Amino acid sequence: MGFIAPLVITGRILARNICSTNAAWDDDLPDTYRQEWENWKQSLHGLSHFSIPRMFMLDSLSKADKPEIHIYSDASEKAIAAVAFVKDSESGKYGFILGKAKLAPQLGHTIPRLELCAAVLATEIGDIIGQNLDVPMENINYFTDSKVVLGYLNNNTRRFYTYVSNRVAIIHGRSQPQQWKYISTSRNPADVGTRGVSCVKELAEGIWIRGPPLSENDDDHQCARSDTYQLFDPDNDCEVRPCVKTTKTSTEELPSQILSKFEKFSSWQRLVIAVTVLKRAGRIFKEKIRLSSKKMWEQSRDFIITVVQRDAYSMEMQCLQHHRPLPKGSPLMHLNPYLDNSGLLRVGGRLNQSDLPEGTKNPVLLPKKSFLSRLLVSHYHEEVKHQGRLFTEAAIRSNGYWITGAKRLVSSVINHCITCRRLRGKFQEQIMSNLPLERTSTGPPFSIVGVDTFGPWEVVARKTRGGLAHSKRWAILFTCMAIRAVHIELVEEITSSAFINALRRFVCIRGSVKEFCSDRGTNFVGALDALRVDGVFVEQGPVQDFLHKSGIIWKFNPPHASHIGGSWERMIGMARKILDTMLFQHKGQLTHEILHTFMYEVSAIINSRPVTPISTDPDNPIIISPVMLLTQKTGLTLYLIWTMT
Repeated sequence: MGFIAPLVITGRILARNICSTNAAWDDDLPDTYRQEWENWKQSLHGLSHFSIPRMFMLDSLSKADKPEIHIYSDASEKAIAAVAFVKDSESGKYGFILGKAKLAPQLGHTIPRLELCAAVLATEIGDIIGQNLDVPMENINYFTDSKVVLGYLNNNTRRFYTYVSNRVAIIHGRSQPQQWKYISTSRNPADVGTRGVSCVKELAEGIWIRGPPLSENDDDHQCARSDTYQLFDPDNDCEVRPCVKTTKTSTEELPSQILSKFEKFSSWQRLVIAVTVLKRAGRIFKEKIRLSSKKMWEQSRDFIITVVQRDAYSMEMQCLQHHRPLPKGSPLMHLNPYLDNSGLLRVGGRLNQSDLPEGTKNPVLLPKKSFLSRLLVSHYHEEVKHQGRLFTEAAIRSNGYWITGAKRLVSSVINHCITCRRLRGKFQEQIMSNLPLERTSTGPPFSIVGVDTFGPWEVVARKTRGGLAHSKRWAILFTCMAIRAVHIELVEEITSSAFINALRRFVCIRGSVKEFCSDRGTNFVGALDALRVDGVFVEQGPVQDFLHKSGIIWKFNPPHASHIGGSWERMIGMARKILDTMLFQHKGQLTHEILHTFMYEVSAIINSRPVTPISTDPDNPIIISPVMLLTQKTGLTLYLIWTMT
């Protein structure tokens, strides 16, 4: 039956499917399975022409030099199967020996469990072959396409639950882990037994009878040569028992091991608190006594410092303990160190007879390369609220610590302090884009003009019986995009008519303008609406044609994009600063006439600023300013303004 096991397993699977319909034994077959059952019955007639050679190989097995037995196993949700072949080492051909297939349980089994059951079936076939053929057991090789099973069989570190553990023990009792190899599913003959076949021809010409085909797949060869297979995801495998971790406590004093624990703390306070909790718990458990929190804190601090000093200055501490001189080349030679009653290494000096605190007279020595020193520096840097190096270093020294090379260590901690970087870091600079065409075009002054409004200011308008009546004034700034000169006009209200009048005054003084640039202020848009032709607004075609014919272009910036008008916004900021100073120095009442005068003086001051770097060459004393380009004059314009003021 092993020859036709795939055909039989097909019938068994079909029979189980029919039984699952709950039909009685003498009922007719359901229509769903009738045609499939008839086809399977017809395929059985082909067995009369099916034949298998009696001999496994062309020659007798006893004459073979090193006969090899290859046994393959596979599993699916429907069945498990195993098939054995003898391989001719000279020709590389396979001879069919034995095959078995069984139905898989319908519930309660996973694919890894079924693959393991198939491996058990393969070892059963191996025992049968070993009992009937004169083949050494070490010549039997087992193959499976489940790397999970290979991991189970080669495991030496983890434990399994009962189901897997029992079957792995059975397989180990019949074979050795090194006898098991990997083969891909496409080359595994046992895969035919788990899927079944529908006709005898497919069985006779398939790999169930002929053996696995030769393959050039490097992955198969590499896996076949591998002697070790690891567990596949053991932490998430439900068949692997979880690891039980235990902790071992060592009482041996090794400073390097203790320091590695200290490095897991990010704060000096947390480190001392953690050691204090451990010491308090150990003392209560051992001596049944309690100490005050301050005393425990001091003991924990001294313990931490002692561990660091023993790791960094072990040789110096041994010399001082045995009253020997320090070794030559010791970095502590010039500090005249000594050991106090607590075993701490302190700085010596000539102030031992003074009434100063011990930490001030003889501070505790700490190495600069220690992690503890960095924690202390960070702690006292936070205590002084992230001030500079002198503040931090003074706080460390005042609290009784002497860190060798403290200046560089403090500077390093401050440079890496995130809070200091956020509070005092340099602003990031964005790469500026290309200047717009208006800023780079050449032409007479005020040919291309940027316009904006700023203000207001309260001025005394008129006298009334009840006192003085106040009103507001605004200013409209015109800036030349080429030479960066400004012209300021004062207006009484933010309306289109006021702006148009200011615009007319500006054109009368500075001449015709080719192009205006502004944001979308309501007064600007309203002013241009007043210029509409035949009811069409400024941003529509006819008005644009009219403005082009007149030689004037008006450009609006996109809405909510004040940064595009940075050239005139910068001038407004400068004008506000100058005007604030003038208003602060002005003692009398601010009238329209005075504010108007101030605006012209502000324009003169802004236009007198240098627009190029000031030369240090004594042969080039001329400073180029916008007013020089406007008037072609040089002189003490600012001096005259402030003298008159």
